[in-house]
Amino acid sequence: MMSLLLSTIPILIAALIALVLSSIVSMGSVVNATISTTGVVVFTSIFVMAFGIIPNILCSEIFPTRVRGLCITICALTYWIGNIIITYTTPLLLTSIGLSGVFSIYVIGCTISYIFVYFKVPETKGMPLEVICELFAMGATAKQQTVEAVDN
Repeated sequence: MMSLLLSTIPILIAALIALVLSSIVSMGSVVNATISTTGVVVFTSIFVMAFGIIPNILCSEIFPTRVRGLCITICALTYWIGNIIITYTTPLLLTSIGLSGVFSIYVIGCTISYIFVYFKVPETKGMPLEVICELFAMGATAKQQTVEAVDN
């Protein structure tokens, strides 16, 4: 999953940059409309294929069985709160900073998510669920040991 995210997030960034440029640079109404339409279609297609669904799949894999239901609920709640925030702030941002400003913020968000995925999300392809749970448990244990060593 990590490789899919790392290969699709740059496409999302490129589509958003195309949308920013098409709203800043006037190349004629037909060219701007073509670039905008292509950018939106590419962004939506790639988002639905990877970045929109993989966080939900990853959440179902990373938690131990005993707490999986509660943790998936918390993840789903967080995911939907994020969706609601974006849905309700986009019109406000459009009126205050314009289309290019909104898409620039989204470019920054995608860039931050790329860095996060690169450094923090392990590859789980081909691993059984039990191994994935152990992988994340070892990461939490190693982090706890590091915190305890620093505190001492």
